[in-house]
Amino acid sequence: MSAVPLRNSKAAASAVRAVTVLGATGSIGDSTMDLLRSSPDRYQIEALTANTNVEALAKLAIEFDARFAAIADPNRLEDLKDALAGTATECGAGESAIIEAAARPADWVMAAVSGAAGLKPALAAVDRGATVALANKECLVCAGDFFMQRAAKAGACILPADSEHNALFQALGSGSREELVRVIITASGGPFRTWAVADIEQATLAQALKHPNWSMGQKITIDSASMMNKGLEVIEASYLFALAPDEIDVLVHPQSIIHGMVEFSDRSVVAQLGAPDMRTPIAHCLGWPDRIVGPAAKLDLAKIGQLTFEEPDLDRFPALRLAYDALRTGHGATTVYNAANEVAVAAFIAGRIRFGAIARLVESTMNAWIREGNRAPLTSADDAIAVDHNARNKAVTLLPQIALKAS
Repeated sequence: MSAVPLRNSKAAASAVRAVTVLGATGSIGDSTMDLLRSSPDRYQIEALTANTNVEALAKLAIEFDARFAAIADPNRLEDLKDALAGTATECGAGESAIIEAAARPADWVMAAVSGAAGLKPALAAVDRGATVALANKECLVCAGDFFMQRAAKAGACILPADSEHNALFQALGSGSREELVRVIITASGGPFRTWAVADIEQATLAQALKHPNWSMGQKITIDSASMMNKGLEVIEASYLFALAPDEIDVLVHPQSIIHGMVEFSDRSVVAQLGAPDMRTPIAHCLGWPDRIVGPAAKLDLAKIGQLTFEEPDLDRFPALRLAYDALRTGHGATTVYNAANEVAVAAFIAGRIRFGAIARLVESTMNAWIREGNRAPLTSADDAIAVDHNARNKAVTLLPQIALKAS
């Protein structure tokens, strides 16, 4: 049985839902807390976590009367205790505290801790059968096979919180798995959609951060500019919905109004539309199996006027091609893809490589990993984290030669 809820599977929502937000001070966390703030009588905050921002975490914990707050930086425990002095909120620090937050008895958990650090906490929530709104790409990109197996075994419910996967989740409810032909993930094309290859190669950090439609964090905005984020979404969709690579298409849709489509055997195509606002998919997850009132702008198609579509250009955006390669290779290749990209993006932000070198470093790291015979099934979080660690080290060693190499 899939851990993604099936069509027409509804369970009664409790009057008051206990909620935990892992990564409460990030961009996804901000949107989630904004939604929770609008319905104070419907939700009780069990636990909140943050990476290093003690001040913001403590402020949220006090505002929402959280029962537990955890900071990932083990050196900030005393700061957190001081900030929460006089409250009833328990607190902790370090990886074990973040995992403890996920393991506490919340009905619904937002898994928005970024990077491989989010894997073990998400699994802690999964293993107790919680409903998990998944906003952490690494859980599926780095560990998709066993993550979804663990979820199914524990009876956990995985709800996709990314706009594209949430759109597919909603559209998939119109048919059965046997009737499915393909899913279509839409992409804005980012700021470089119409740029020439030579210009993309030399793009600056400021240019890469000028996304035309979405307001996101720095890393994901750069990933959007390279279309690496769309590659990650293809990988996620494969694991989340048990799809073969050939059942997943990408279509560039500059207006970012249609977020995902599903084609069925009768050639009906069902699409989910909405204004580009992350609070919409999060609200869908937060209210599921019901719907709650969301604060996003009303969709006015007449004002928008037209919706346009293009095939993705894999020559200008090789990161998308590499994602399909990694998915077909399997056995940890998608973990390497993600890890190498994180190293490459950090190097680009630091001014060590050109924008065009991001995809080249990812491809070189993947090729080296395959040549060295490292492929093996991943069966645990530690396996995935080990591959992630080794891939990062390999990418770092390849970085100087990639930095010197012209496109």
